[in-house]
Amino acid sequence: MLNKYPKTKITLISLLSLIILLVTFVFWLRGLIPANTIHKDDTMTQPQELVYLSQGVKDQRGKILAVVTSTDIMGASGKKTGYELTELARAYYVFQANGFEVDIASPKGGKPPVVIDEDDMGKFDYAFLNDTVAQHKVDHSIAMADVDRSQYKAVYFVGGKGAMFDFPENAAIKSLVSDYYQTGKVVGAVCHGPAALVNVTLDDGTALLANKTVASFTNDEELLLIPDAKEVFGFLLQDKLIEQGANFDAGYVYLDNMVQDGNLVTGQNPWSVWSVAEAMIEQLGYLPVKRQVTAEENTINILITYENEGIQQAKAKITSLLANDEQSFDRILLAVHTMVYGMQWEIGKSIDMLRLLSFANND
Repeated sequence: MLNKYPKTKITLISLLSLIILLVTFVFWLRGLIPANTIHKDDTMTQPQELVYLSQGVKDQRGKILAVVTSTDIMGASGKKTGYELTELARAYYVFQANGFEVDIASPKGGKPPVVIDEDDMGKFDYAFLNDTVAQHKVDHSIAMADVDRSQYKAVYFVGGKGAMFDFPENAAIKSLVSDYYQTGKVVGAVCHGPAALVNVTLDDGTALLANKTVASFTNDEELLLIPDAKEVFGFLLQDKLIEQGANFDAGYVYLDNMVQDGNLVTGQNPWSVWSVAEAMIEQLGYLPVKRQVTAEENTINILITYENEGIQQAKAKITSLLANDEQSFDRILLAVHTMVYGMQWEIGKSIDMLRLLSFANND
């Protein structure tokens, strides 16, 4: 029997049905988040208001160089990019609170392009935007070719998709990384920042990455939002690191994963910034200043607990946080991971996230 509806009409009906289902799901998901779950307006936060800094180390222990990308467009794609503000701001204040002055460099020098995602911003990020000293350093970043490498005890490569274009082939970056690694100085990098480790050769002619255990933004994370990432970037970072001899440690998608191999400290994604920065402080020989764990970090810990130990232990963690007035977690971020799992077709895990949201509201 011939189908009485044309193919195009069926496709449109299916698409419309899918849109209706998605809209219904989003409204239902919002219903699981209490109306009073409103993020405090942190936009006017000043650096002097950060208790973490005021209680930090007063003596100066030296300087750390933070390196950001100068690339503002992702190759031929035409899509805008730059360094990720959260990946610079949070590490900047960890270094500062622990007694280190931070200078900022970029391949070209001058004012680098920045990516600001307001959904991910917190008080440290807004404090950085309102910090006149930090902003002057960003606006007048040192060109990598002009960096006096003798001034610094460590280097930290900030993520941002632009790093995929101007970190791997920059001669000054390759030379500095090789020098620092071989002289025992700390080399840190997060998310796309480990692109700075690509093509680095040691004095004996071997690749820096050979037999080193590292983390970076994974193929799964990259392809989740940019299906044609290999064409856009020319290579996937995970693949390139492995190709050059690295033992790649792929953690859970969009969850904290920090890896340390001697004086080489790398992190998987933006959620790894705190871990990487504090591990760098430890590698420099100091106990990191105690810091109040953020609501976002607590949420990521709930999710890691879920992945490692199951939903019951994740519920127990939620109960513990709810019982502690000084601790909190981010229900919106938990809801976001409902969709992250859904995009990976892990429907069972998406349903578990909804169960955790429901549990948090009823506990």
